[in-house]
Amino acid sequence: MTVKITEKMKFSPSFDYIDNGVEHGVLSPFETKEMILKKGQQIAEGFKPLTCDIKMLKDVPVKLRDGVTIYTDIYLPTTGEKVPTLIAWSPYGKSAGTAPRYVNLFNMLGMGEKWNSGLTKFEAPDPAYWVSKGYAVCNPDMRGIAHSEGNTTMLGSQEAEDGYDLIEWLAAQSWSNGKTALTGTSYLAFSQWYIAAAKPPHLTCINPTEGLADGYRDLAYIGGIPDENFIERLAVNHVSATGAKREDLTKELQAEPLATADIWQDKVAHPSEITVPAFVIASYSNTLHTMGTFRSWRTLGSKEKWLRIHDRQEWPYYYDEANTEELRRFFGYYLLDKDNNWPDTPKVRYTVIDFEGHNQTDIPAAAFPPAGSQNTRYYMNGLARTLQAQPEVKDFPVKYVAGGLPGRASFQTTFAKDTQFVGYPKAKLFMEVDGYNDMDVFVWIQKLDKFGNVLSEFVVPNHGAALQDFTQEGASALRYKGAWGRLRASMRHLDDQVATDEIPAYTFDRVEKLEKGEIVSLDIVLSAIGLEYKAGETLRVVISSKDELGGVMPGTPGGQVDNKGVHILHTGGEYASYLQLPLMTTPAN
Repeated sequence: MTVKITEKMKFSPSFDYIDNGVEHGVLSPFETKEMILKKGQQIAEGFKPLTCDIKMLKDVPVKLRDGVTIYTDIYLPTTGEKVPTLIAWSPYGKSAGTAPRYVNLFNMLGMGEKWNSGLTKFEAPDPAYWVSKGYAVCNPDMRGIAHSEGNTTMLGSQEAEDGYDLIEWLAAQSWSNGKTALTGTSYLAFSQWYIAAAKPPHLTCINPTEGLADGYRDLAYIGGIPDENFIERLAVNHVSATGAKREDLTKELQAEPLATADIWQDKVAHPSEITVPAFVIASYSNTLHTMGTFRSWRTLGSKEKWLRIHDRQEWPYYYDEANTEELRRFFGYYLLDKDNNWPDTPKVRYTVIDFEGHNQTDIPAAAFPPAGSQNTRYYMNGLARTLQAQPEVKDFPVKYVAGGLPGRASFQTTFAKDTQFVGYPKAKLFMEVDGYNDMDVFVWIQKLDKFGNVLSEFVVPNHGAALQDFTQEGASALRYKGAWGRLRASMRHLDDQVATDEIPAYTFDRVEKLEKGEIVSLDIVLSAIGLEYKAGETLRVVISSKDELGGVMPGTPGGQVDNKGVHILHTGGEYASYLQLPLMTTPAN
């Protein structure tokens, strides 16, 4: 049977699957068959010619434990040798490597198409490369997607069970060496937390490259603030040729506003249950994935685990040739039993950003935060609008009109010497609201150069005018502007079982509206940071009534903010608000 939680899910009709050999890729027309793709063949114009012969098992049926049949494409070497399998689990079309929507996306980012063969499922490994190195690649269509049976669910135990069943089926195939791995970015990363925690016996290792880990905290209600827009963007991928239904997270978001609802509890990943070796990839800049990736790393149960923090967006990182070769070392060690010294790889490699073209990358460390990172408080002076080492004796309230101009208040400090911050920042704010009973508060840490200019950097190759437009006040995953966090004041209750002084965490199990004149303490978790300031440069922290960074991707607005009245930030005495930063006492050189 399907998992019991599906009884509580809310479903809507899936979008129609257009099976015309264009919309979902040139290889999308349904037909269960075996075919040989020849070396030198070009799958579609503009794509990289194949570098070896590939055996493609197309639209292979796989029966899951509840009797539902899903379909998958499998790419194999033609040598006849037994090989391990890399699995790309997501709702994105298994044959959509040449689909116009992805061609247009990668062109917009400045990546083009020449880096891949056209067989590449979105955010997944390129079969042409991996088959040439002695691997199989499995691109499944999840239940309810395209011709796969059943109704599509999104995150949680149903995907975990289905992924488990596919892994065990693959390991039993005559061409398999019995070893499998999960890999990919974004959806293909966060599905790994769920599937690996189910402990499929033949899952050998995982490679989550930036992925959220909690459907409530990282997607539907970041900081307790609802965001229907990005969910709607994801939902358009739920297409069916069989009249299937799709789980409608927007309906669930509207019906279940608290994290304690069964539907959201099922969408909490449990990385502590994962025991297989893991090569985890993170960045500071991904406004959708950074929080969940670092949270998963902190609790990951694997004894053999590595963390690499890079300075680009996930797709340019994942498909970079050198990074792919490094991933091959990881997979070679665990899936092909190659003696390549992979275990000697530093357990953590982190990056320090400077926004001025001199990022330090792959700094080795034993842990994150690295040794020498010390949590340091910078108190807000409301009168001078500065950050300082000691709190003011008397409170000086700072006011701004929510949603008005400027609708924010900021505080600055200029460094007398070179300064680095690496680790987990947070904000401790004492606030009240005049004229309403709630507040959505957004925090943003900026870097200003010695002339006072706000700095940022693109994390994708395209720096053109159109992307400047999109990313100036939005498309935050494509342009890094500094650490950030958000919190709805009525959702401020801390989770004593999880929260620490360093990293706040919330129960999101109650709504505590503010009374007139009530001053509340807001502990706001901020995204992990690795940031350098030279002498004469300035750190500015912005406290705002709006999401200054905007939505995650072009054309997608941010969350649904609920702000009215006047926000009042207290900055001294018993209400000494501060920014806590992980100061490096021994900076990386």
